[in-house]
Amino acid sequence: MGPNALWLLEWLTEELCLEPGMRVLDLGCGRAMTSVWLARELGVKVWAADLWIGPDQNYRRAVEAGVGDLVCPMRVEAHALPFARGFFDAVVSVDAYTYFGTDDLYLPYLAGFVRRGGSIGVVVPGLVRPLPKAVPAHLVRPQRNGKRFWEDECACFHTPSWWRRSWAASGRVADVKADLLPDGWRYWRDFEEAVQLSGKARFPSDAEALSRDRGRYLGFVRLTARRNESEGENLYDPSIGVRVGVDG
Repeated sequence: MGPNALWLLEWLTEELCLEPGMRVLDLGCGRAMTSVWLARELGVKVWAADLWIGPDQNYRRAVEAGVGDLVCPMRVEAHALPFARGFFDAVVSVDAYTYFGTDDLYLPYLAGFVRRGGSIGVVVPGLVRPLPKAVPAHLVRPQRNGKRFWEDECACFHTPSWWRRSWAASGRVADVKADLLPDGWRYWRDFEEAVQLSGKARFPSDAEALSRDRGRYLGFVRLTARRNESEGENLYDPSIGVRVGVDG
């Protein structure tokens, strides 16, 4: 599902200091390829968390890759993380964060599960520059396979500067960095074409739309930050009404 997560993860980890034995949350891990890579290549302990992909098959993949002792697969909803505060040394999320992280309240919530000084790193599809008032025609025009690239859900695509402002305003992280993958559109298109040629594609390709765009608007955004010293309330906690005395 989506672009090549391993290519994106390698790019992301260039900006993260991950050492053997660290506890890492791989949030929105999908089929756990990224979790396996983190465990095998970097020797970290990974909690492979995903809502859509079940843990049984992800555990099987981890065992087959020889890292069953380092990867803990879980089915998790991103707003109800079942972990202790400050438990992780780092959180990574590859091609998933836009599904839950554009809410201004989300990063402060997520940061609460990272130790002070720990790292948060994300790669998402995004915009190279802001869109004009109307979405460019080449992004909404159907491809030959009938699929339009731009759908309502693409409203979660943002520029590096948008993400930088959002994270910096959260009050829970420091040293926020946001940049673009050079020629990201090309990596995206080439992988789409490779999947189609393999005969293993499960979804219609976006390669034609990416070729039309050629990086004018579409690309990949990398975000990294360090957990600061500040603390805050978990506003997603369903028991908050009881705790503050307004329920019951």
